[in-house]
Amino acid sequence: MRKKLVSVISAVVLTMSLVVGMGTLSYAGSGQPLADGSYLTHDEESIGHATLMTRGVDLQAGYSKVARLGPGKLYAGGTTIANHNVESIQVSVLVERCKKEGAPWECVDGWHKENEDTSTVNSSKVMTVEGGYYYRVRCTHSAGNDMSSSYTNGIFIEEP
Repeated sequence: MRKKLVSVISAVVLTMSLVVGMGTLSYAGSGQPLADGSYLTHDEESIGHATLMTRGVDLQAGYSKVARLGPGKLYAGGTTIANHNVESIQVSVLVERCKKEGAPWECVDGWHKENEDTSTVNSSKVMTVEGGYYYRVRCTHSAGNDMSSSYTNGIFIEEP
């Protein structure tokens, strides 16, 4: 009887995880164009999440974001969050553009921000850019002795 109950519960958990997982937006296998790990989309915005170190004790999370604000305009920025107040917490933001699938990303702008004796740092800009390109944001996140990075998918910015 106990084995049957465990089997039924396992089947229900597996089924629920599959149902929840199917609701997640994914471009994999969709034929969506790809350039150096970033899908080239016509979405309004894209958010990238930092790949965290398994042994890190200071860095909690890092995010990068790019958003279309209109033809020739975009928002770009990044955030770093520590688990606790650290001596130094930093985010470096790079804005890159790409013309088409398989083409290299080229740097358009970049900046760095550091805060001391706190647990968060963020930095962002509203930028006027050349239309007809896909734009993405790459960030490097640093909190205390931990470091990670994140990047977004590319979003298409129209000509003004």
